[in-house]
Amino acid sequence: MYIKICGLQTEETVAAAVDAGANAVGFVFAPGSPRIISAELAATLGRRVPSTVETVGVFRNQPIDTVIETARRAALTTVQLHGDEPLADMSRLRDEGFRTLRAFSASAYTALAPAEKLAWESERILLDAVEPGAGVAFDAALLEGAIPPVYWLLAGGLNPGNVAQLIAALNPSGVDVSSGVESSRGVKDSGLIRDFIRAAS
Repeated sequence: MYIKICGLQTEETVAAAVDAGANAVGFVFAPGSPRIISAELAATLGRRVPSTVETVGVFRNQPIDTVIETARRAALTTVQLHGDEPLADMSRLRDEGFRTLRAFSASAYTALAPAEKLAWESERILLDAVEPGAGVAFDAALLEGAIPPVYWLLAGGLNPGNVAQLIAALNPSGVDVSSGVESSRGVKDSGLIRDFIRAAS
């Protein structure tokens, strides 16, 4: 099970995620998020992350040139696009040397036409709630008969208490958590990070 802990802002919480066995740590660069950090801080935190763990930058409807420039300054391995970005942006990012993730709300993904879903099958995708980072889970019934046939991550309202059940129900390739391991909005809790990884593993 691939496990990504997102929205990290401190050395302590990055270390907690890495030491507990996370496959990826995420840093937010999307405007308006309470978890946003600078590229410089992300680069500093990323230096504490072993090469076996992905460092992921989360962007939302930002110009692709800005995304690439920020990702380079932050020394990221992976870029996650969390808005309405087209497939062409994913190809551009890989051409620039980054791994990629593309997030959809569960409802937006299920509403795609079959040809559109097929076009995204070559990508790693993430299915989230309507409002990313709000801690609100999407209705798992939305995916009934529409679970992606490709590599995909489950996100949206996950926490140490429900992640194992949702993994069993939906069989994702991995999980992504942010607000579900916070003591207050935007503030990560190292104990909850460890509990989540233990429950998801």
